[in-house]
This record gives sequence, C-alpha cells and structure tokens, in this order.
Amino acid sequence: MARTGGELAGKVAVVTGGAGGIGRATVELFVAEGARVVIADVADAAGAELAASLGDGTIYVHCDVSSDADVQRAIELAVEKFGGLDVMFNNAGISCAAFPRFVDDTLLDFDKVMRVNLLGPMLGTRNAARVMQAQGRGGVILNNASIAGTLAGIGMMTYRASKAGLVHFSKSAAIDLGQYGIRVNCLVPGHIRTTLSSFQADGAQADIARRIEDGVNAAYLANQPLKRRGEPSDVAEVALFLASDRARQVTGVTMPVEAGVTAGDPVNHLQEILDVRAAALAQG
Repeated sequence: MARTGGELAGKVAVVTGGAGGIGRATVELFVAEGARVVIADVADAAGAELAASLGDGTIYVHCDVSSDADVQRAIELAVEKFGGLDVMFNNAGISCAAFPRFVDDTLLDFDKVMRVNLLGPMLGTRNAARVMQAQGRGGVILNNASIAGTLAGIGMMTYRASKAGLVHFSKSAAIDLGQYGIRVNCLVPGHIRTTLSSFQADGAQADIARRIEDGVNAAYLANQPLKRRGEPSDVAEVALFLASDRARQVTGVTMPVEAGVTAGDPVNHLQEILDVRAAALAQG
C-alpha cells in the first residue's frame, strides 16, 4: 500500500521512551503520518530537542514509567493539549545486568527491571484504557516486548522474565479491553540496532568499538534467516500499521519484528552431519 502521509491524521498518541531508539523512530513516523504526539521519557534533553524539531504537534514530558503519577501525567497532557488519546505505545524499557551464567547473577536489579519493563506497560495500558473507555471511540495500545520474552536462552534472566510477562499481559489485556473497542497488541523486536543492544564499552577507541560491533553483529546474525540487522524504523513501521485503521481487526497479537529468528534454526545441521560423516569415511 502506498504511503499517504496521513494514516494517523487526527489521532493523538503517547510514546514512552520516545526520545531515542525505537521510540524516537516511532514518534517521527507518527508525526509524519499526521498524529499529535506526547513524547514521554526520562532523557529530558533529547526529548525536548526532538519535540522542538517536530513542531507544535508534539510535546515532551518527563516520565518514569514505573511511577503511576508520571504515566498518568503524560496521558493527561495528551488530553489537555491535544484533546484526547487514541494510541498508547508503551515502548520504554531497560536491560538488566549481563552475566554469562545465571548462577553468577546477583539479581540486584530485579525490582527496577520489573518495574520499568512490566509494571510500566501495565500502568500505561490501564491508565490509557480508562481514558479510551470514557471517550467511547475505542483506541490502540501497543506494548514493546522482545524476542527475549518469547525465545528461551542463556543469560539476562530478569530481562527475559520481564518481557515474557509483558507478552502474556498484553494478550490478557486484549481480551479484557476488547469490550470497549480497545485493541492491544505486542511488538516483539529482535536484534534491532539500538544502544540497548550494542554492548559497546563506554569510551572505547574507534577501532575497538568497531571490532566489538562486528563481533556483536556476527553473533546476532548467526540465527537470523534474513541476514540484516534491523533498524528502529523497521519496528516503527510495524507500530504504525498496528496503530492504523488498517489493523482494525487485529488484537491480542504478538508481532515479531526479528528477521525470522523465532521461526526456527537457520543452521543447516543436516549438511554439518553429512560433512562429519564424509570426513570420517574419508579418514577410513
């Protein structure tokens, strides 16, 4: 479908974590498609700069999504400044400390990660749904999870658990809120190129940073059928579709944006086995 430049014309959205990464790309795309957007984040300088660059259709508000009062203020600001709320994108999230093995994990960041990654979207969903219910015209709620929440793996257990909880919560909320015409869907990004997934070392020299990036890219691409790192704009495009009237019959969906990682293992194990067998036979 050709881009019309107005898929969200007349709509009002709140995007948490909207000052950078996936959130920033989504804010920019939503505005380009005609929406008025409240950018909610804790990165005040970046958020204010983005709002100023996008004009009168955006406004920035400091928002710690683990705070009920902060989340409510962002939603109230959308109503006060722009007249209502049509789309709530609970995008903000943080990682947990990276330990190679779970037995080494201190779990000291458990409460913080859970409050931001799970409680935050729950607050955003509930508070937005209250406004949407009162408006009587339905609405869209998007929650940003991760393949870490749908694909089991080693390490970063707290992060995985928070995102798995978000996936299940989103499905449950879709069932609960459908009676009000509110659609709830969950985005599941894969190895998207953001600061959260870079594993860069602070202050590293350019050549060292480049080697780290090359190694990280190789690790990420190893289990992707599509051999391309995703960009924040890739997720933003899916968010736009789910927020638009094109998806008016779509709710309770867990939407992967991850180049096929969860579809299955792209490694040709049969070829590996045959190669091993051939080598063994050749050696006698």
